[in-house]
Amino acid sequence: MRYLMGVDGGGSKTYTVITDEYGNKVGEGLSGRGNHQDVGIHTALRNIKESIEKALATSGLQYEDISFTQYGLAGADREKDFAILRPALSTLPLKSWNVVCDTFEGLRIGSENNIGVVLVCGTGTNAAGRNKEGKVVQIGGMGYLFGDAAGGIYMARETFRSAVRSWEQREIHSILTDKVSGFFGFQTMEQLVNDFLDRDIYEVPGELAIVLHEAAAEGDHLAIQLLRKTGEELGIAANSVIKRLGDFESDTIPVVLVGSILQKGRSHHLIQSLKSKIESENPNISIIIPDIEPVYGSILLAMDHLGIETTGEIYQKFRNDRRKKENDN
Repeated sequence: MRYLMGVDGGGSKTYTVITDEYGNKVGEGLSGRGNHQDVGIHTALRNIKESIEKALATSGLQYEDISFTQYGLAGADREKDFAILRPALSTLPLKSWNVVCDTFEGLRIGSENNIGVVLVCGTGTNAAGRNKEGKVVQIGGMGYLFGDAAGGIYMARETFRSAVRSWEQREIHSILTDKVSGFFGFQTMEQLVNDFLDRDIYEVPGELAIVLHEAAAEGDHLAIQLLRKTGEELGIAANSVIKRLGDFESDTIPVVLVGSILQKGRSHHLIQSLKSKIESENPNISIIIPDIEPVYGSILLAMDHLGIETTGEIYQKFRNDRRKKENDN
């Protein structure tokens, strides 16, 4: 029996899963953040190792029992990052492994032939794609200064900023003023703004993006505008990837949407805006929102590496695992 390990290291947690070659989960482990850009390589490696060793403990396996390990790590963006990550990961006693940006986990869970475009909108954002010749392109993920205008942190800032502007009547009336002040435990925006300025607070938590979704669901026009703007930005990123990859010709292009904003938030305002923007340049697309945990993208890539056929039965096992988690919660 061959055993495969997938490690999904992100901005909020590191999640490791071990399966056998038939897709049966035999172990899992959860630890802290695995993005070296956020916490530094020493902390990221410690969290990755802890997650792996928890998964090995629950499976009853040892390092040497793992046939192949695939890492999918946030922050694995440029050769500079790989020059940091590869030496660090090589200190773990795994005999065969590979590391990719976690973006490519997302593409693999949504596209069975691993061809198409993937858009990530979770804590941060980026976009990537792979064509049938194996050429890959990745854009974004470097923050606002380098062109990004999506992701939970960005959306949280825009939500706060819009609430302030609405309160000051520099923007249309919005229930965001009440919702944002309430989120932070204040009765009014005036109290909130003065408290933040007095304490020199100039950042807000990404969870504020939930407030944006709530306001849009209640029909707030300003919140809807913000979500549509985010969708348009993601559509622009997808079109950029398609242009730079080429070679899709008349084929229908899978566009896989991953990350908490897209998979859990699922705002129809955001998704419709995203779809319309892509279709304005690329009418032959198929929007896919996977119902599989991202870590299984690493497992599927590991299976590809070992030449294991990824059957419909294996995909269903991965879907069932996600549903079980949702039911347990």
